Amino acid sequence: MSRARRVFVTALVAPLVGLALTQGEAAAAPNFQLPFPCGQVWEGQTRTNHSPANSVDFNRANDDGDPVVASAGGTVSRVANEGSTSYGRWVEIDHGGGWRTRYAHLSAQAVSVGQSVRIGQRIGSVGTTGGSSGPHLHYEQRLNGADQKINFNGAQILYWGSRSYTSRNSCGTSGTTGTVGTDSGASVTVRSGPGTQYAAVGSVADGASVTIRCQVRGQSVTGKYGTTTLWDQIGSGYISDAYVYTGSDGQVAPNC
Repeated sequence: MSRARRVFVTALVAPLVGLALTQGEAAAAPNFQLPFPCGQVWEGQTRTNHSPANSVDFNRANDDGDPVVASAGGTVSRVANEGSTSYGRWVEIDHGGGWRTRYAHLSAQAVSVGQSVRIGQRIGSVGTTGGSSGPHLHYEQRLNGADQKINFNGAQILYWGSRSYTSRNSCGTSGTTGTVGTDSGASVTVRSGPGTQYAAVGSVADGASVTIRCQVRGQSVTGKYGTTTLWDQIGSGYISDAYVYTGSDGQVAPNC
């Protein structure tokens, strides 16, 4: 994979509607995680001329349309579209105690205002809407309306510069959900390993929902959802990710 490009964007001036001050002392910050599925690696960039200063831009190769997930559980407080300026399409989540997170430049939003979301739940897709010069995710953590230096899993990110980060978001949960799809409507064979040379251990029907426990690289396969070397562990075996729709063309679960 080539090194992710660094994206520089125009200054962001987004409305602060709904960011009321919390009375009294704010609650401790949630244990925020990277806003991407477990196991994914992203380059995060911070810079002194960013707006707001403590925000971070995330990139990786071919990231346009990749899933963006909630970095902590909460309630969706804003779903907005600033058009070709500022955040473009963006989502804000209220985590309680004065804490909120923002996810900007999305190509699509998958939640609505007032909706409860769990950590790791998909809320949108990486895009380049608003004041953006290329696909990436602009991310913020805010306390009582003021941007804060960002922490993931209890550790502060690098200020100032670029660093690669591996998501641990929901890595201990049951897995990522996908939907099996074939052009012919036939079932997909489940293999004992990541390739068609491995023994068949079962099958899964077209249209079935599956839980991806982990993923591994193996034989290249072309299917309904493109060509990939990723294989998904489901139950007691593996199926090619070329036959599984997850909303992403990349890895969405930890390595097996």
